[in-house]
Parts: sequence; structure tokens; C-alpha cells
Amino acid sequence: MTEEIWDVYDINRRRTGQTIVRQKAWGFEKYHLIVHVCIFHPDGRILIQKRAVEKHAWPDLWDISAGGSALAGEDSWQAAEREVREELGLSLNLKDIRPHLSMNYERGFDDFYTVIQDVDLNRLVLQTSEVAEVRWASLQEVRLMEKNHTFVPYFPGLIDLLWQVRDNYDGAIYQGPARSWE
Repeated sequence: MTEEIWDVYDINRRRTGQTIVRQKAWGFEKYHLIVHVCIFHPDGRILIQKRAVEKHAWPDLWDISAGGSALAGEDSWQAAEREVREELGLSLNLKDIRPHLSMNYERGFDDFYTVIQDVDLNRLVLQTSEVAEVRWASLQEVRLMEKNHTFVPYFPGLIDLLWQVRDNYDGAIYQGPARSWE
């Protein structure tokens, strides 16, 4: 396994020109970029993956469609495309798509992309070292998995928020017709 090299960012999300090997620790003044991609079916379900039992973080738990760290030289959208391609064998074009949501955390930045696309699960090529299986799930099913501790423990309410913003680029104020989020 080759070592992953990450760009180091400053607190304002600017590349510093430094890189770091994933396995090495750094001080709190240095940050890196993580990306997640949530693929929603047009009927409102989300594509979820069960993480491989060999994974270091959150093994054998269900997770959103794909995600991981940006490699050195990658922009956010490039990392998101690569992670989906590596983990699911699916090609997406995210070049002109901004993340629906960006969150700061202690050691960096986490971009969440949402895509609405009907994907044939039988055509996916799973990266078995990362992904054990995939399936479509409703919001209620994911909430139940969270309650049963079989889903990666994201910040409370994040999954609901991703469902709500999945097709909205109008900002934090909902501009569309009245609708149920369920």
C-alpha cells in the first residue's frame, strides 16, 4: 500500500505549500481536506455503503455513499470524483459542482457533495478493501441505523440536513414550495 500524501492547509483553507504523509501526526495549526459524496436516487433514497471490516475507522458500519481525504494536488471536486470511482467504480462529473455543505472540524475541512442519480447497484465495482456492500436506504432506515449504532456516528442532525439540502443551491433559506422532508 502506497502512502497517501495530503496537502496541508491553513486555518483559512489555503494550501500552505507543505504536504504530509497520512500516517504522520501534525500540530493543530495544520489542516487537511476530506470529502464525502451522497448519491440520492430520484425517489429520495440514498446510496449507502457498508464499510469493510478491515477498515481502521468505523469498520463494519454503514456510511454515506463514498468519502475520504483529498490527495496532494487535488481540488475538492477531484477528490470527490476519485473517491466515488475508487470505492464504487462509478464515474461522476463534479467539476462545476460546489459542495452542498462544508464543515470545519478540529483538523480540517469536510466537503459534502450531493448528487441525484439513478444508479444500478449491480453495475458498481466495489473496492473490497474499503466497501463490503451497498444498498439504497430511506431517511427513516438511516435514522434507525443511527439509533442502533450500525451507521457511522456523524454529528447529530447531519444526515437530516443532507437530505434537506440535496437539491438546493438557494442558500440556507428554503425557497421552494412547501414540502415534507420525510
